[in-house]
Amino acid sequence: MARTIAVSGAASGIGEALSTILRESGDTVIGIDLHRTDVCAELGVPDGRARAVEETLEKAGGRLDAAVACAGVSDFTVTPVRVNFFGAVELLEGLRHLLAEAEAPRAAVVASISGTHPVDDDVVRACLDRDEPAAIAAATKVEESGAGGLLYPSSKSALAQWLRRACTTPEWAGAGIPLNAIAPGVVRTPMTRPLFEDAAMLEIMKEAVPMPLNGHAEPEVIAEALRWLVSPANTHMTGQVVYVDGGAEATLRDPAHF
Repeated sequence: MARTIAVSGAASGIGEALSTILRESGDTVIGIDLHRTDVCAELGVPDGRARAVEETLEKAGGRLDAAVACAGVSDFTVTPVRVNFFGAVELLEGLRHLLAEAEAPRAAVVASISGTHPVDDDVVRACLDRDEPAAIAAATKVEESGAGGLLYPSSKSALAQWLRRACTTPEWAGAGIPLNAIAPGVVRTPMTRPLFEDAAMLEIMKEAVPMPLNGHAEPEVIAEALRWLVSPANTHMTGQVVYVDGGAEATLRDPAHF
């Protein structure tokens, strides 16, 4: 049966790949991004998130079967905190009440292997407290100190922790909505293209995210995993951060951590 699925970050990368796969299988996709899609909104600011939720609900026409938060940025500024954490969480929470009315509702986010890397504790704590001004203030201090490379991992770590906390609550599990994440390793997308074009950065990336199984991934690989997470077949998996990373997480972390 055809379903209606909202996908943020639908104009490029993983979100675009997922949207294409879903549409080819007969589903209706409501794409959300800055441009070139169904709902054009900036998820890095509260007004943009509110607009994204409002327009997505309008286009859904009373039916939304799944939502996937793929939109993300990876620069060394405060923007990853605004988009990757607050943008993803507020979008899913804004759509949750309509999801709960579906026969087999599902939700997923794109986390990251970088969520296992060092983070700034103040940024993560403020995100989990849902205090955006405090999170941005802490992130600004990190950026100004020259340690902006901590902000992308911090945003993704906070997102995974939010998911683990929220997934079993009455609002999610109690409403029959599985909530999960795919955590990619390095994926060949427009966001990572500059890294592949810089030989020095490529070597740093290979060391930080070793991928012994088949190397760097194409976005369709991650999209296929997301498709299963939000399919009706997934009836009992929730709160899981599934690493689709060529073995990076298993390489970097102690085998006792699983």
